[in-house]
Amino acid sequence: MSVEKINTLVVGAGQAGVAMSEHLSLMGVPHIVLERSRIAERWRSERWDSLVANGPAWHDRFPSLKFDNISPEAFPPKERMAAYFEDYAAMIKAPIRTGVEVLSAERHVGRPGFKVTTSEGVIEAANVIAATGPFQRPSMPALVPETAGLHQLHSSTYKNPGQLPEGAVLVVGAGASGSQIAEELRKAGKTVYLSVGEHYRPPRAYRGRDYCWWLGALGLWDEVKIKPKKQHVAFAVSGYDGGRTVDFRRLAHAGINLVGLTESFADGTLTFAPGLATNVAEGDKAYFDVLRDADAYIERNGLPFPPEPEAWELLPDPECLTHPILKLDLAEAGITTILWATGFKFDFSWLKVDAFDEQGNPFHKRGIAAESGVYFLGLPNLVNRASSFIYGVWHDAKYVADHIVQQNDYMAYSKS
Repeated sequence: MSVEKINTLVVGAGQAGVAMSEHLSLMGVPHIVLERSRIAERWRSERWDSLVANGPAWHDRFPSLKFDNISPEAFPPKERMAAYFEDYAAMIKAPIRTGVEVLSAERHVGRPGFKVTTSEGVIEAANVIAATGPFQRPSMPALVPETAGLHQLHSSTYKNPGQLPEGAVLVVGAGASGSQIAEELRKAGKTVYLSVGEHYRPPRAYRGRDYCWWLGALGLWDEVKIKPKKQHVAFAVSGYDGGRTVDFRRLAHAGINLVGLTESFADGTLTFAPGLATNVAEGDKAYFDVLRDADAYIERNGLPFPPEPEAWELLPDPECLTHPILKLDLAEAGITTILWATGFKFDFSWLKVDAFDEQGNPFHKRGIAAESGVYFLGLPNLVNRASSFIYGVWHDAKYVADHIVQQNDYMAYSKS
């Protein structure tokens, strides 16, 4: 029985896989893209109903295709984002096969390339690109046991307030997902507690320009001038409700009970770490740093951007900030649901190659793995802070495609 052979196999048909396919096609590299479900599946089925893109339509796209029937300043809903990548794949005639799951990829012994076992048979490839993105396996701490009698779910399976049982909700994690979901639940009439840890809280927009624009103007996408940043800090920015700055004081004054980092559980009671006010203050500092840098940039370049003095004003500290809750009896508080907005972990269990460090994380430089012929794309900070965003992954893909072409030329070289 013949085995299919291809130069480059791309695993995943989300934004990373589609971008990779475009550059490989432009450079004449034979390839196929395998997707276990549908194109951009995570936008379709692994996000809540009201989710929108974190950046405006003029920015969160690939260079060769603008959004139609939507304002450039709007934040496209998740269905429109999925349709965008589907339309883009059709436009570039990407060789995508949907409904095909990659089960394993392992290096050949004694000859170049890889044996890739899929749900539809074996494919041999000279190169394998893991374009499965940063949202692979939900990270849900085993802090509260199932025997506690609470409804527990991860943000990836949350759809809307109607799916939750009666009672109050504790949302753990105050990044983009947690803050949006908490606000949606509160607007639906739920009593909501929001567990806030360390976070980075920039302005959604300032002086007539969206934060995505300021990231570019201030050199922050490329991190050329950025100050050293902490690892594993929640990124609190979103396009929810037309795009507003994530402001935890505003959420508290709207009726959301802020608590600190969720620390432990025993006998029906959750304990929260002290330091809520400190974390909020650190978020404020990051926010004001952006405003200062933006003002300096405007003055330095003589730009006619209108002043925005109200952006410098903070709401009064709410009671939950000045007198934080450190322990919470869940039954007494009426909490019946814990929603874990605690991010994701990598899952490269299918990739059986020597391309990972001692912690099991991809070992690479700009997406070029330690294992020759293996590549990663779409991961956070693959090259810089833009790498896991639509804007950045397209440029990272071009670099990876260039490297594959170069390596193919080495393999094809024959001394005359």
